[in-house]
Amino acid sequence: MERRRFETHVTSTGFKLPSIHEFPALFCFQPFSSARSNQEDIWTRLILSYARHRRLFTLCADDAEKPSSDWHEVLSNERIKRKLTGQQVTTLLQTLVSRNQAAYEPPKQLSSVILYWRKPEEWAEVLHSWAVATGQLNTIMTFYEIQNPAIESDLTDIPSGLLRRAITILTKTQRAQFIEGGDGDGVRFFSGN
Repeated sequence: MERRRFETHVTSTGFKLPSIHEFPALFCFQPFSSARSNQEDIWTRLILSYARHRRLFTLCADDAEKPSSDWHEVLSNERIKRKLTGQQVTTLLQTLVSRNQAAYEPPKQLSSVILYWRKPEEWAEVLHSWAVATGQLNTIMTFYEIQNPAIESDLTDIPSGLLRRAITILTKTQRAQFIEGGDGDGVRFFSGN
C-alpha cells in the first residue's frame, strides 16, 4: 500500500500552507492532551501567520461556516474535504486568548477576537515610529486619521480596540496622550524619553 505524501500548497492569495494542512487528522481535534496541545500549536501558528500575510485583524467562529470568509482557505481544505467547525474555531479562539495571542473583541463574548500577529507592544512601537516619521509629534490626530492615512501604512485599517491598546502602552512611557473630543477619540504623540 502506497503512503500518501503530504505537500505544501500555495493558496489563491499567495499564502503557503504547510504540508500538515494536508493531514486529515489536523481537522479532528484530538482527545489526548499532548496531541491536542501540539495540534493547537500548529493551528495558532497557522492562523497568526495567515492573518499577518493577509493583514486580517479579526477571526470569528462564524468564519468556519462561510465559504466566502477571508479565512476559508485556511480553515478548510477542499482537496481532502475537511474543514473546521464553528465550535472548533471557538476552542482555538480560547487558546489564542489564553496564550495572549488574541483578545476577545468586543469584550464579554467568546466568538470573535482581535488577533495579535503583532503584540500590542509591537503595535505601540510601529505607531510611535510612524508618528515620528510622518512629522506628527505634538499634533492631535484622530483615530480615523491613523486608521485611514493619506499614504497607506502598517496602521491602515487597524481596529480601534488594538489602536487604543497601543496608545495606552505609549501613554505609560509618556510618548502619547489620549485626547477626547466631540469628533471621536484622538491622540497626541510626544518624542518620549
